[in-house]
Amino acid sequence: MFRTLLAPFRPRPPQVKASRTAALVALFGHGQARWSPCDYAGLAREGYARNAIAHRAVRLVAEAAGSVPFVLMEEGRELDRHPLLALLANPNPRLRGPDLVEAVCGHLLVAGNAYLELVCVDGAPREIHILRPDRVKVVPGPDGWPEAFDYVLDGRTLRIAQEGMETQGGTALPILHIAAFNPLDDHYGFPPLEAAARALDLHNASAAWNKALIDNAARPSGALVYGGAGTLSEDQFQRLKEELEASFQGAANAGRPLLLEGGLDWKPLGLSPKDMDFEAARANAAREIALAVGVPPMLLGLPGDNTFANYAEANRALWRLTVLPMVRRIGAALSAWLAPAYGGDLTLVPDLDQVEALSAERADLWARVGAAAFLTEDEKRAAVGYGPHP
Repeated sequence: MFRTLLAPFRPRPPQVKASRTAALVALFGHGQARWSPCDYAGLAREGYARNAIAHRAVRLVAEAAGSVPFVLMEEGRELDRHPLLALLANPNPRLRGPDLVEAVCGHLLVAGNAYLELVCVDGAPREIHILRPDRVKVVPGPDGWPEAFDYVLDGRTLRIAQEGMETQGGTALPILHIAAFNPLDDHYGFPPLEAAARALDLHNASAAWNKALIDNAARPSGALVYGGAGTLSEDQFQRLKEELEASFQGAANAGRPLLLEGGLDWKPLGLSPKDMDFEAARANAAREIALAVGVPPMLLGLPGDNTFANYAEANRALWRLTVLPMVRRIGAALSAWLAPAYGGDLTLVPDLDQVEALSAERADLWARVGAAAFLTEDEKRAAVGYGPHP
């Protein structure tokens, strides 16, 4: 009720953003974001924000994907200049091209979904804005396909109809939804971090336990022995049990000293972390997190697979098995979304010649193709990804 009464007196933003969702963000930007009750909040908080392995793995893949430039192709020809390239280079005043791809990749890894909004001015695409996945809800139509998207923030909902916007080159949809493969849902993607949710809990819980154990003099658990005559009464036993559960159990009370009375004696069991296989369980959890994201454990400072001969091989495996498939998928989605607005057969292809991590493979390819005497000059150029000689 107070929010309703005070609504007319709230300060308004100094300027109106071109994006339809930016007004909601600007109005409530100074308050703390309210996370929607879904897995994204837990994965973002417990995984990306609080777990060093998950944080580094996601950043490693996302930053690598953002560093790959795109080449715009039209009917087999490479275009050096085009409005689509200019739009991707500067999607909006707050983002640049690598930032856009990095954010999309990060959302796919943490949420399994990435949403982009296209803003057109006078029939021309002008800006691309990133929508946070937990604020977007799919609205299925009668045929099962999404007919709109609801952008929800602090109890307010903005519905964006998935209808074609008229542009100078054709029509374009306002929202692009990229979803990771999910065998259990028709509309929302499955986040890779969710496959490692138990490993995340185990890794975080072990870190909290170790910290509490160190804070309490690093003393292991033991047994409480009653050395008096007879046995404890039911009330004494119940009171002792409740005090132990309330004050001496759990990670926050690990190793906390006991104050004994009435013939009670503490017998430490002497179980070390090695006896409980504590470090092995923590290492296995870290490996599961890295493998779920698609990062070789060796690149995160973890014991890696023996099949990787060295660090360079692990780095190439990261690019070939994780980064490049992600970049190609994002490029294909952007092409299918933006090409109709410009009217033409446009395709965004990652420029692998600019990837430093694949320079050794590229040199080997050029050497093999260059030594092939049975190929013509144009065939050699096509084999290495170039068009015919002008």
